[in-house]
Amino acid sequence: MISQAELQQRLRRVRCLLLDVDGVLTDGKLYFNGQGDEWKAFDVQDGHAIAMALRVGLPVGFVSGRPSAATARRAAELGVSICVQKGVNKMESVTEIREQLRLTNEQLAFVGDELVDLPVMRRVGLAIAVPNAVPEVKKVAHYCTRAAGGNGAVREVIELVLKAQGTWATAIEKYLA
Repeated sequence: MISQAELQQRLRRVRCLLLDVDGVLTDGKLYFNGQGDEWKAFDVQDGHAIAMALRVGLPVGFVSGRPSAATARRAAELGVSICVQKGVNKMESVTEIREQLRLTNEQLAFVGDELVDLPVMRRVGLAIAVPNAVPEVKKVAHYCTRAAGGNGAVREVIELVLKAQGTWATAIEKYLA
């Protein structure tokens, strides 16, 4: 982990927030029925925070190594245009996103929980783990959320970023009128 001052500096540099899906946006459990249909549970507060981030101009993206119609649908519902679901190296996907947005690694934040997330977390400016992450991921993370994946972790991260960047008041102003 890093100092609070260093965390604030890294939060202020974030220009795109990338999220793993299973274990971060969800609790990591996969549900299938007898016909093979898949269900996932997404936290409504995470979704609302993603909508607020997008509203103030902070791009948010989903990066998953596991293709899922449920993930694509959730991204579409929220207006998340960055939704990469490939079974390849996540760092390749993140590099493509970074290049498309013309950002540096230091301007990216990534929230992960599993070993497959480590290559990305070692390179981004702000690496975040959830409490349900494996020990190796927690070890490289700059910050670990208090809320678990699928239970408000993404909301926590977005609030931290928006407050550090001075856009939180704009994000919530319509609710205070």
